Amino acid sequence: MNDFLDSVDVKLTSASFVTTGSKDFWSTVVFYLPKKLKTTVLKDEDLSEEERKIYQALKQWRNEKSMQLDLPHFMICHNSELITIAKTKPETIKDFKIIKGFGEQKTQKYADDIIAFLNAL
Repeated sequence: MNDFLDSVDVKLTSASFVTTGSKDFWSTVVFYLPKKLKTTVLKDEDLSEEERKIYQALKQWRNEKSMQLDLPHFMICHNSELITIAKTKPETIKDFKIIKGFGEQKTQKYADDIIAFLNAL
């Protein structure tokens, strides 16, 4: 329970004591959101040699995707987002929810491609 509570931001709780006649128990509801990564801005100097290679490969992927979609590369992903991806190596769609800059739309558009790209490296 403590590990769970450490991984989320609790927004609201509700507890009730329930009496059924034969058995009594507590019922608890917890409304929560996953915690976001700390707002510490990572720089490419913070990356290991392996992470730097992943970051460079992600930049290449982003440039190809931006040409394919005829969008500026920063509209696909900012460098800071690519650095965070290189550092955390997300494996599931859920992992993108903790990456600053990846909202619902960006996750839907690019997360599957990024996961496949990382798995191919």
